Amino acid sequence: MDITSYLPPLQAALNSISACLIVAAYGFIRRGNKRAHKVCMVSALLVSTLFLAAYLYYHNQVGYVPFTGQGLIRPIYFTILFSHIFLAVVILPMIVLTVIFALRERITLHQRMTRWTLPLWLYVSVTGVLIYLFGFHLYPPQAAA
Repeated sequence: MDITSYLPPLQAALNSISACLIVAAYGFIRRGNKRAHKVCMVSALLVSTLFLAAYLYYHNQVGYVPFTGQGLIRPIYFTILFSHIFLAVVILPMIVLTVIFALRERITLHQRMTRWTLPLWLYVSVTGVLIYLFGFHLYPPQAAA
């Protein structure tokens, strides 16, 4: 059974779940519920890790998937894609550092990092869903000849 065709929608779902968990975690910590915040953040980390594994497996199997949109949508799509890719690389060590500060109970440093980590991680999660919608629904890949 070839699972590669199921991976793009799974990746979009995982990105959506990650974004929801990040927003929920932010809401919980704003209300002082550290336990719920921690549960949401650990869950977001696990979901994002599953996404990364699925993403790497998919692109290892399929390779590059050309974007089929034409006209004005191309520069819009590629602007979103390039910012997404760049920030996805940047956010990874930021997430690790933010988690390390939390685990070591360096709360002031953790809070300083989250001012950047939260919006960037959220951006990467949301744009991941947009890239999926653009590349697989609005402008689906051409069937192989």
